[in-house]
Amino acid sequence: MTTNPHEQKERGIMEKVEGGPGGAREDEDMPGRAHENAAACEDRTTPSGGALPLCTVEEAMERRHSVRSFTGQRIEGPVLAALCDELDACNREGGLRMQVVLDEPRAFSSMLARYGKFANVRNYVAIIGKTADNLDERAGYYGERLVLAAQALGLNTCWAALTFSKRQVRRLAGPEERLVCALALGYGATQGRPRKSKAPEDVSRAAGKPPEWFERGVRAALLAPTALNQQKFRFELLLDGKTVRAQTLSGAYTAVDLGIAKYHFEVGAGTESFAWARQGGA
Repeated sequence: MTTNPHEQKERGIMEKVEGGPGGAREDEDMPGRAHENAAACEDRTTPSGGALPLCTVEEAMERRHSVRSFTGQRIEGPVLAALCDELDACNREGGLRMQVVLDEPRAFSSMLARYGKFANVRNYVAIIGKTADNLDERAGYYGERLVLAAQALGLNTCWAALTFSKRQVRRLAGPEERLVCALALGYGATQGRPRKSKAPEDVSRAAGKPPEWFERGVRAALLAPTALNQQKFRFELLLDGKTVRAQTLSGAYTAVDLGIAKYHFEVGAGTESFAWARQGGA
């Protein structure tokens, strides 16, 4: 039986936690049923005695909402260790140089951040990579992989493209590198709220009745955050029944959104079920 790599990654996160030491994007676009599935994430106890909310990647997709207001609780201990391990893996596999920045409030304390309704953001992830044609898509793909890992560890996030201090964060980028986006990160003051979503037939195409794995992938992609809740991505099942073409319409940050949606599609469909059509990107 083929092992889903997303399940392998999920188990790795769990092992780290259980074995460890004691403009703003209007992307809150999850269907209403996500609230019903929030209880699927169980509390599991670490050997040090602290209860950590930990869920599968699939459950994290259901539970994830964009959160812009955070408590003062610090990110530390086994949660921080597991998060950093996942970030390192994403950087290696994605050819990125994402960085976690802790206890640094200036990036999200500007007028732009207040316009984006951010409050008490003291931690963030700077999504940085060497300039390349497919940088935005890779940033979206691996950035969202980190988002769902953070959600599984009990953290909350929000993608930010414009409403943070780029001057403050851009200094983390090196020569020939570009800051793509930032992720506000921490323990949310709330768990966010759902947004309206398009129907599967609005973002997918297949000749005849599509297989179940394709339908699962499309449903998972519709849980993905996108800039201004546009959901401009499209997934097409080609005639061979095993190849999927992912495309996006033009617009602000749509390449980032496509990478995010492709990661969701993979988690929902299972990477053993299909292959991406050759077109570059993640």
